[in-house]
Amino acid sequence: MRIRDAIEADLPAIVTIYNATVPTRMVTAELEPVSVESRVPWFCEHAPNTYPLWVAEVNDQIAGWLSFKEFIPRSAYRGTSEVSVYVGDQFRRGGIARRLLEKAIERSPALRLHTLVGLIFAHNEPSLQLFARLGFQRWGLLPRVARLDGIERDLTIVGRHLALPA
Repeated sequence: MRIRDAIEADLPAIVTIYNATVPTRMVTAELEPVSVESRVPWFCEHAPNTYPLWVAEVNDQIAGWLSFKEFIPRSAYRGTSEVSVYVGDQFRRGGIARRLLEKAIERSPALRLHTLVGLIFAHNEPSLQLFARLGFQRWGLLPRVARLDGIERDLTIVGRHLALPA
């Protein structure tokens, strides 16, 4: 497996992986698939030295991706980033999400980040367990903030403090 910065040509594969999670109602609050065109502005918000977007390749195929996102756009939160990770159906349970998150933890100080945050549906136990195995703690719960097919869902906030950037 190789992890690298995403390029715009990767966007169709990134969107395909993302859209596969929409009907599961486990990972994203999107209720309908998104288009590649609608994700171009999101893609452009990422930069390798601030808020990267990485893809994981297996046999020259994009197997998953991880994005860093500005947490809250106020100066005092500059060292905190929200991370999101998605893996293609055929590559799940192969350690891809773990490797992407491990790299995020490792590279965060070089990105001048001291805190990583994840927002995960409370019913998404596999993701909660993965983040917990990598040292993330449950920091909060937003009860019944999402409605998926008429079912109210809780959102768990997980976080991890890292070494202070140099």
